[in-house]
Amino acid sequence: MRISANGLSIEVDDRGPPGGEPVLLIMGLGMQLIAWPDDLVQMLVSRGYRVIRFDNRDMGLSQHFDDHGVPSIGWAGMRYALHLPVSAPYRLADMALDSVGVLDALGLPWAHVCGASMGGMIAQHLAVTHASRVRSLTLMMTTSGSRRLPQPAWDVKRVLLSRPDRGTREAIVAHYERLLHVIGSPAYRPEPVALRMRLEAMIGRSWHPAGTVRQLLAVAADGDRSAMLGSIRVPTHIIHGDADPLVPLPAGHDLHRKIAGATIDVVPGMGHDLPAQLLERYAEGIVTVARRAG
Repeated sequence: MRISANGLSIEVDDRGPPGGEPVLLIMGLGMQLIAWPDDLVQMLVSRGYRVIRFDNRDMGLSQHFDDHGVPSIGWAGMRYALHLPVSAPYRLADMALDSVGVLDALGLPWAHVCGASMGGMIAQHLAVTHASRVRSLTLMMTTSGSRRLPQPAWDVKRVLLSRPDRGTREAIVAHYERLLHVIGSPAYRPEPVALRMRLEAMIGRSWHPAGTVRQLLAVAADGDRSAMLGSIRVPTHIIHGDADPLVPLPAGHDLHRKIAGATIDVVPGMGHDLPAQLLERYAEGIVTVARRAG
């Protein structure tokens, strides 16, 4: 369903008992709400939670920002490397306000918040600037943005920044297959036919690469969030794979050190994706920290 949140048109999927404790899932860079597996949603719903997924701004069926054009990644990358400010059409703090707007539109005073990758960065802002709206926090395969942390290898960056060979659906699917093979979990490879079906469904729903570029600039412009993490007081759980090539494991340990009372689950063989074999583990992590919040 489409709602108005923070002055934008945002696509939302709302499942589970209306009176259940709400879990707000915030997805990562260039991904739609359907990137949160239905099986994970159902695992949380079966435990009595109300699960809310939504398309971030500039992605999926939510409002796009095409009037801002397509920024130059090369120029932004150069400024970032030189420690110069990066200009972006919007910031991660703005995207955190979108999350607040989703809760407002649904009449929810708070939620258990789970963010993956860029979604985890947004969730950090949300837990600091709107602490009363966050009952518990789960941060998956994400980072504080500290420049002291290990960065992805160049071959990983090259694949992340690459584009499909052609504009056909087949070429776009092949592009995502290559990307997910590089950043995905080496110990939990997806079944090829099932993966292709998921990718085709994603592309059939929406294909908006310009939005991914603008979101990437929002990440670069945000910089280091380390100084703000000490003010997070809600129960926090960190999930990170020891084989993540995009956001290497030291980023998870860094968050663990900087957020008071946080717990961490280091998952052997997990990369930068959500393998079907690990969904039960993720659900238990989200539920356990939610129960800690009382």
